[in-house]
Amino acid sequence: MYAASSSVSAPPRSPRTRPAGGVPYLDPARPGSPVPVVGRPRRAAGPGTQPLSGRIDLSGPQGAQLRTAIASVNRICPEFTPVQVLRRSGRSVLVVGTTGRSTAVAKCLLDHSPAWAERYRHEIAAYRSFVRHRPPVRAPRLIAADPDNCTLVIERMPGRVAALQRHPAEAPPRADIRAALGAICRLNAWRPPAGTFDAPLDYAARISRDHDLGLLTDRDLGDLQKLLRGIAQAAGRQGMGQFCHGDALLSNILLSPAGPVLVDWEHAGWYLPGYDLATLWTVLGDDLAARRQISQIAQAAGPAARDAFLVNLMLVLTREIRTYETAVQRSMQDTAPIPPAGVQPGTMSAGEEQRLLLRRLHDDCQMARKAVRAAVGTR
Repeated sequence: MYAASSSVSAPPRSPRTRPAGGVPYLDPARPGSPVPVVGRPRRAAGPGTQPLSGRIDLSGPQGAQLRTAIASVNRICPEFTPVQVLRRSGRSVLVVGTTGRSTAVAKCLLDHSPAWAERYRHEIAAYRSFVRHRPPVRAPRLIAADPDNCTLVIERMPGRVAALQRHPAEAPPRADIRAALGAICRLNAWRPPAGTFDAPLDYAARISRDHDLGLLTDRDLGDLQKLLRGIAQAAGRQGMGQFCHGDALLSNILLSPAGPVLVDWEHAGWYLPGYDLATLWTVLGDDLAARRQISQIAQAAGPAARDAFLVNLMLVLTREIRTYETAVQRSMQDTAPIPPAGVQPGTMSAGEEQRLLLRRLHDDCQMARKAVRAAVGTR
């Protein structure tokens, strides 16, 4: 929400299988193996929330669009005074401002297509739920919301973003990973009241769609369907649903002395166990120790939890592959070859970084595919 971009990380090593109990274990490298760092160096996040400054340009066609967005904010929060545009895209705009003595962030949808409107309304519903049922992690306080116009005003939380990029170009500090992972695990253990949240992901439909798009092979389709059937049987005995943030990127986690803050709740709801962990595993391509820890946590609850994590991992990876394949296609005018893994940081174009990241995602997907097949073999 506060910062997000894409970068690239080096391809992982070959997977291993954990011998104890025959449980498939995603271990991307031998301990001590050197890992090359490729791509732009990660910019260090500031020590805290930056002070408000700047001027909002309300001239021209974009200014008219921004005036409309600010007017929708003032209808539900008259005391909101805009100060600066924090982020803007073709779909939405984030404006930082003041509400009396406090600072706030207004999030306004510009593209009111049904899919995006639904996502905004889902996030507004999540923040309204948090007013009555506080999650075990810090989240911004709701100030005002208008689901019809897809306008949301929340408090501006202090802190620095755990990572400025969707896929950090190098492993974040261990303390940051520890704080982020701890917050996600606390959230995943939370059980909000029944009916408060729904299930945003239709697993069977998503698997079929990815198969139709060629992202999953026929064998992948059969293997994932087998794991889903086994998970469903286990769910009848022990209840397999887990509350997840749904978009547990490091760029959606603010770190502050008071503890991590999670933002961007538009995908929050009930998933198979391990969806948030699968997201963190996917974006931490250069942090082999963190990946090893995440996979251990994911399978600590037994075979059914392990299988759920693997299903989630395959779907998160295919989603990322689909996203970056589209990005690479848009940058095909840059025809320079992908440099080898030992190139110096900062020497690649954005298109080259996207292609290298896409290659790493395909390698990760192949690793996860082998783990899925091993899990099917142990059932």
